[in-house]
Order: sequence, then C-alpha cells, then structure tokens
Amino acid sequence: MNKSSYTMQRREFIRSSMLASLSMCLPRVSFGRVDSESRFVLIILRGAMDGLAAVAPYGEKHYENLRGELALDKPGSTKGALKLDGLFALHPSLNNLYACYQQKELVVLHAIASPYRERSHFDGQDLLENGTTQPHAAIDGWLNRALPGMKGMHRDSEEFAMAFAHNVPLVLRGVQRVGSWVPSKLPATDDDTLQRIEQMYATDPYFASRLQTAMQTDAIANEKEDGSDNNSMSPNKIGNSTLSAITSAAAKMLKQVDGPRVAVMDATGWDTHANQGAANGQLATRLSGLDTAIDTLRSELGAVWQQTVVVIATEFGRTVAVNGTRGTDHGTASCAFAVGGAINGGRVIADWPGLASHQLYQGRDLMPTTDLRALFKGVLLEHMGVSELSLESRVFANSHNLKPLSGLIRSS
Repeated sequence: MNKSSYTMQRREFIRSSMLASLSMCLPRVSFGRVDSESRFVLIILRGAMDGLAAVAPYGEKHYENLRGELALDKPGSTKGALKLDGLFALHPSLNNLYACYQQKELVVLHAIASPYRERSHFDGQDLLENGTTQPHAAIDGWLNRALPGMKGMHRDSEEFAMAFAHNVPLVLRGVQRVGSWVPSKLPATDDDTLQRIEQMYATDPYFASRLQTAMQTDAIANEKEDGSDNNSMSPNKIGNSTLSAITSAAAKMLKQVDGPRVAVMDATGWDTHANQGAANGQLATRLSGLDTAIDTLRSELGAVWQQTVVVIATEFGRTVAVNGTRGTDHGTASCAFAVGGAINGGRVIADWPGLASHQLYQGRDLMPTTDLRALFKGVLLEHMGVSELSLESRVFANSHNLKPLSGLIRSS
C-alpha cells in the first residue's frame, strides 16, 4: 500500500485495527524539527469556477450586456461588487478576501488559465495538477516534483507536505511520499477503549510509536481554542460545507514548530450549469464558504500567517454569456487568487483581453492571457526557494520560455 494514501485518523485506525492487519492501517507521519518558516497552501476549486462572477470586470463596456441577469451591481450600490480598481470588483460574498486586498495581502489574477483548451473537467484538472502542457502526460504532480528543491526540506517529505483530502490529489502524488488527513468518519471512541488499545501495542515499539503519532495528529487537528474536542466534521466529499473545518485543522498543523510546511486541499461544487445566481444563489454560497475558509486559516494561523501564501485556482473558467438554464457552461480563462501575509498584494494582475465578440476565445470564452504555471513558478521561486533551473527542467519540464511571475512575495 502506498504510504501517501494513509490518513491520520485515530478512530478509523481503531476500528480497522480490530478488523485487519495493523500494519495496513497505521499512518506514516511523524513531525520533526523544521528549518523553513515559509508555508504554502494550494486550494483547488473543482468544477470550474466562474471567474467573471468571482471577480467582475464591471468597468468593461460589454460586461452587463453579455452577463445579463448574472451581472453584479456596480460598486457602491446595495449588494454591489467590492471595488478593486476602475475595472475589477470582487463578488460581494468575498468580504474577507476584500479585507485582505485592502491590507495588501491579496493579489487577484484574471484572464488566467492552464495550457488546457478543451472542456473536460477530468482532463482539465489532470493538466492543472500534472504541470505539463497535455492531459495525462505525467503520472506525478508538479508540487510533488518541487518538494526536493524547497528550502527546509531536510527531513522526510511525509512530514513536510500534507494533503487534506480523502485521496491524495495528483498535484501531490509522486516519488516524494506525503502525509494526508481527513476528518474522522466514525463516532468518538471512549478513553477506556483507547487506553486498552495503547496497552495492547505498548510492547511493540514500531506500532506503538505510530499509534501515538496518529492520536497526537488527530488531537491537534480536532482541538478547539478552549482545548475541547471538535470531531464533528462531515465525512462526505470535501465541498465548501466542510472546507472551513478542513482549513482549521490544516492551520493547527501548519503552525506547529515541527508541523508541515506544504498543504493541499480542494473544494467541489463549482460546476454552475443551472441557476447560478448573481449576488445571491448557489455560486454566492460557494464563494461565501471559500471566503470563510480563508478567514479561518488566517485567524487560526496567527503570527504564522505572515509566512504563508495561499494560492486558489480552478481547472478552467466558464462561458461569458448566460445559457438557457440561467447558468454558465464550460469555458476557458478564469481568475485565481494569491493571498497571505507573505503576499505583496493590494493589486490586480491582468492582461485584460476584453469581452467584445472578436476578443473572446472561440467566440464564447474569456481569452486566456496569463499561464497559471507562471503563478505557481513565482510562488515556488520567491517563497519556497525552488531554483529557476529546477522549475524549468523538473517541476514544469521544458518551460524555460515561461517566466515566473515576479514580485508576488513581500520583501522582508
């Protein structure tokens, strides 16, 4: 069994230990002393987020006509968009991200996309995560390939990088083994049972140490500020309904002196083909959940937020025009966010292509003008210390013509 697929859940471990071999259930994660203070979090929004809704180009003369009932009201009006500059404004559900922008901790990137130009979620996500120019061109992920070159990687990669998901996403799969964690699916186990399980394996140093690691990690993830347990998170697919809880657990681990420095999580439910809504509706609810999750991460990281970069990206955007079911169909370019205390923010990066019919990709989509890999490269280079040579030759192979975005990280 691949060690990166193990999840550090005390209660799942206990039930499994009663049914199967202990060696097949125990996590292989233990935290050691870390040298690097930089933290990097990647959040993937699966389903193709509508970038024209999340970041509305209200100053574009074709915007209101093309968006129709999905157009947001202009900044300054009731439930209006949150003004970033003379062209762009955030969706009104993104109040916490807006506060980050005002505090110069958020960079908004628009008309951005991976090299993918078709409309399959599966292929689009594969390309976003494999870091090449073709779907299925690599069986490992760009972030896994970047791990050996990161500053502070002087310990086991399982201690350094973690996936907060039921399955390790492709972006973190590869030669470097990583840890993983998701909320427990099982009811709480009483202390007496736990004590007996500990006694059962007390004479075996190998299994005893790994049981302790699982319990300690689960305790960190589930601890409330008052020290009580918080093991009530949903076992279902990680959508925005549980994203805030996941980010809370991630923050508790990331801020540990001996905790991980790289984290990946994702949120599903961004495929808004029908009844998308504008200032209110299903997309607004998703955006609000994402906004709350970022605020949770920011508040619970505390001082560590100043060493943190969070990148939020999606596999592709959505059509400019509204479809017949009051939603949007699969598109091309979208928006992305880079947020954190380490970000040199308070600005929008966009080579804006325009929304006139002749300016749209294939006559229907926002034209991509910035490559997502340039964003990833910039963060890995300036924040995580990965060399440009490694980025060009190993992490994003044969990408020497694609320069990293510079100036993303705040100078110390």
